[in-house]
Amino acid sequence: MDLRKIDDNTWEIPKQGEMRVPAVIYSSARLLDDIKRDQTLTQARNVACLPGIERMSYVMPDAHQGYGFPIGGVAAFDLDEGIISPGGVGYDINCGVRLLRTDFTAEDLADKRKELLAEIFKEVPAGVGKGGVTRLSRGVLKDILVKGAEWAVENGYGRSEDLERTEEHGRMKDAAADTVSERALERGLPQLGTLGSGNHFLEIQKVHEIYDEAAARAFGLRAAGQVLVMIHCGSRGLGHQVATDYIEMMENAFGVKGLPDRELVHAPFKSPQGRQYYRSMCAAVNYAFANRQMIAHWVRDVFTRVLGSAKGMDQVYDVCHNVAKVEEHEVSGHSRRLVVHRKGATRSFGPGRPEIPECYRSVGQPVIIPGSMGTASFVLAGTKEAEALSFSSTAHGAGRVMSRHEAVRRFRGEKIRDDLARKGIELKSTSWKGVAEEASEAYKDVDEVVRVSHEVGLGRLVAKVVPIGVMKG
Repeated sequence: MDLRKIDDNTWEIPKQGEMRVPAVIYSSARLLDDIKRDQTLTQARNVACLPGIERMSYVMPDAHQGYGFPIGGVAAFDLDEGIISPGGVGYDINCGVRLLRTDFTAEDLADKRKELLAEIFKEVPAGVGKGGVTRLSRGVLKDILVKGAEWAVENGYGRSEDLERTEEHGRMKDAAADTVSERALERGLPQLGTLGSGNHFLEIQKVHEIYDEAAARAFGLRAAGQVLVMIHCGSRGLGHQVATDYIEMMENAFGVKGLPDRELVHAPFKSPQGRQYYRSMCAAVNYAFANRQMIAHWVRDVFTRVLGSAKGMDQVYDVCHNVAKVEEHEVSGHSRRLVVHRKGATRSFGPGRPEIPECYRSVGQPVIIPGSMGTASFVLAGTKEAEALSFSSTAHGAGRVMSRHEAVRRFRGEKIRDDLARKGIELKSTSWKGVAEEASEAYKDVDEVVRVSHEVGLGRLVAKVVPIGVMKG
């Protein structure tokens, strides 16, 4: 493959063959060695062949192979001539991260950390197929699919100000419950308010270092030692079923002939099938927003019960990772409405964008990039530069370099628990096998991922945070 170095953190696959645009990879040489281990670059080239794609097929520094599109892939398509693809969103629709700040310090939690994590573990269900605390009727679930986190707040789960600090205010307004299959509803009914398994987690963290004082202050991050809570989960079985349903529907309606990869099956965005998938995807996005909203509410309850208060437990922000959105972007000097696919990528709007909460508009959108188990995570701020560089997108995490099967072969969950304990990190999990699958060695170096994002201008470093308690499914 023809891969050209532009600078130390930027590489390009020039337009060739069936490619309609070039592909750009934001990566250091070290991360690129990991990216080359799988089919990420081939997938980026394939995405560049899709109808209606604008500017480039983009690859973020944490990228690895996914279904059709690479995870860490960003592509925007014209609304009239372009497409929408379930592979460009992913199976875990609106897998995302919510960050809560507190007025507690790590010292305040020293004697209560173990109890705090144990109580959260009891309160928030986690694991494969785990049932939720809240049993729902189909009618209520359909209401949630339309209203998202708004439904949760209306029903006593959290605060109205949480919505202001959630991407899309916790509700994508194009959602339609009647586009979601009965099988998807069945899978979603028992799982609302659950963390799930795999790379999903809930962490009690502390601020380790602040790099940008003004942005940190705007985000409510004060100083080293401040306690935070990070929640990483998505739309559970409901979102997975939505993806499955519409991949099958698009294959039946349009076929896969002529595609560089059958996993890139898609529909014209303006077609009935494209619009139906988009509205169903929005419904799954809303389910995930409500899911994280409820978990955050229960976390506040546990803090109150164990520590006597939910002191200063304000939401910093909630970001989507797997989503397609209609957004305004500049292309060739003109403002255009495009459907932007971010798969394993975080929106990174710079200062002044009206979509950003007013309290953050002067510094840029909070960007939350979690690390792997036991490593640091990072808070960044969106930049104006990212608009031109990546349709305002950056990395979403560390990104895998090792299969789950290989990780289980090489690591033992109990040993990881003991290693974390020696570092002062408490761990609770439903499965030692699941812990082994998520060993930090199975992931890229998140510090390197964030360094590249910062140096390229995809996001601006604000703070580094480290775990003191980890809950895994």
